[in-house]
Amino acid sequence: MIDESVRSDFPVLDQGIYMDSASSSLTPEPVLAAVLSYYRGYRANVGRGIYRLSQIADQRYRSAHRLVARFIGGGEDQVIFTRNATEAINIVAGGIGWTRGDKVVTTVMEHHSNLLPWMRLRDLGVDVELIKPSAEGLFDLSDFEAAIDGRTRLVAVTWLSNVLGSIVPVKEISGICRDRGSMLLVDGAQGVPHLPTRVDDIDCDFLCFSGHKMLGPTGTGVLWSSRELAPLMLGGGMVKDVCLPNFSLESGYRGMEAGTPDIAGGIGLGAAVEYLQRLGMDDVRDHDSVLGQRLAEGLREIDGVSVFGPLESRHRSGLVSFNLGDVSPHQLAFMLDEAYGIMVRSGMHCCIPLMKHLGLTGGTVRASLYIYNTAAEVDELLSAVEEIARAG
Repeated sequence: MIDESVRSDFPVLDQGIYMDSASSSLTPEPVLAAVLSYYRGYRANVGRGIYRLSQIADQRYRSAHRLVARFIGGGEDQVIFTRNATEAINIVAGGIGWTRGDKVVTTVMEHHSNLLPWMRLRDLGVDVELIKPSAEGLFDLSDFEAAIDGRTRLVAVTWLSNVLGSIVPVKEISGICRDRGSMLLVDGAQGVPHLPTRVDDIDCDFLCFSGHKMLGPTGTGVLWSSRELAPLMLGGGMVKDVCLPNFSLESGYRGMEAGTPDIAGGIGLGAAVEYLQRLGMDDVRDHDSVLGQRLAEGLREIDGVSVFGPLESRHRSGLVSFNLGDVSPHQLAFMLDEAYGIMVRSGMHCCIPLMKHLGLTGGTVRASLYIYNTAAEVDELLSAVEEIARAG
């Protein structure tokens, strides 16, 4: 378990019990300090500046790429900074040369960000096949074996469901992709902040994730790519040479990041992964798992509460979706905030196809835990839900 002393790095916790980290995590003081150090101490652009402040900014920005690369076990030049996981996924969708008749395999459990870009490819004559999970959010690998065929250019799956908290066996899916000659994109927006990550172990071609879900600043994300892609945008900062009417781009991430990037955000993201590495991702995973199981089991014991997602702790993270009888998810979330100071998410969680698949017309209440949550906070949520349930 993560030591509760980390809570001192998150002063905003004084305002209540925060359980919405699947949407956006809180930001610790060392990350805020890293961001402010840029604006206060060496505020300049990166790239070709030869004066001192620009050189410092450039060095810190490149260092952030190295830190993120080390965090996921990838190469520095393979780490492209984006605004979020959504942009990273769209870069892949727009950067592959699709041919009519190509096929994408994805699932009904995906966040809209890992679904809509593939659905739009249908306009180009690309077929999209959707695999359905069980009611617990688990997959039968034989469904992937049946769906991934010789026409499948890409398989795109989430690593960890943002609705059910279920962990998807991406490594096993990768094995099927390798046998069939298909590329694999893993949406790690939920997985990377909570699970030890090695891209060589997953054996994927693309890994996408967001900084704001892993203690980093908003507006930051990462695309790790083992393959060359056409950039989503063209412009300054990425150019190696222009010899009209032609041009050439820089190699590695420099040839993919057009324009002035979010320099402070990138540096803050580097500080965030350093913070997580100091804690130890094995400990982060175990902390989330223990609290998540405590919450799921406690909710199942309350009359009128329905809990969604895997029953076994080995299949789930510290994210639990639930409903209480006829109380709407939004109403329950409002009551938890107003009466008990507990902040949770409610609604469809950007997963409308999954909600329809599960028959949840109003969505769910979602409590998502992270390193700063405690067993005592979980018990406070359980007590609050039980009190509301008894009140009828």
